[in-house]
Amino acid sequence: MSEGPRNEKPAKAEPRSAAPRNEVEISVEGVGTPEWLELARGFALSALAELGKEGWDLSILLCDDRFIRGLNLQYRDKDEPTDVLSFEQGASYRDPSGAERYLAGDIVISLDSLSRNADEGGIDRGEELRRLVLHGILHLAGMDHADNDLSNPMLSLQEELLRRLARPGRAEAGGGEGR
Repeated sequence: MSEGPRNEKPAKAEPRSAAPRNEVEISVEGVGTPEWLELARGFALSALAELGKEGWDLSILLCDDRFIRGLNLQYRDKDEPTDVLSFEQGASYRDPSGAERYLAGDIVISLDSLSRNADEGGIDRGEELRRLVLHGILHLAGMDHADNDLSNPMLSLQEELLRRLARPGRAEAGGGEGR
């Protein structure tokens, strides 16, 4: 009598230890939903990867000057709009699958101020959006600056990263009007 097929289980492949993915949530307040929203998310994810960040969760809120002015007054005691604010959370946690995550925080960007900055600097709104997203991420990573002098280490790194991320084939955020 011949033996039937054996019910041996194939050897399991060892699970690959993939780096935890970064997550970026983008929402809007008081402004329309820009058509380039997904491009902005892609840029933020590229910036996090370029900085070597893994398992980061952050949110970006796009708003108008009225909204960001209220936040600037409430949290910084400055009764004026600004282009970008960062609110660091800095908390580690485990997601439902047990992976360690880092709740980086929130970035708030005024599209009104972004447009003014771009016009005054003679640059594309998409470039200014990328700059503000990166600026917010660097703040969430613990960097700071006393002034807007481009020789400041944080701002110097910001501009270098913008150049590196602008290479062909890299994720782009925004285009033309940036709205």
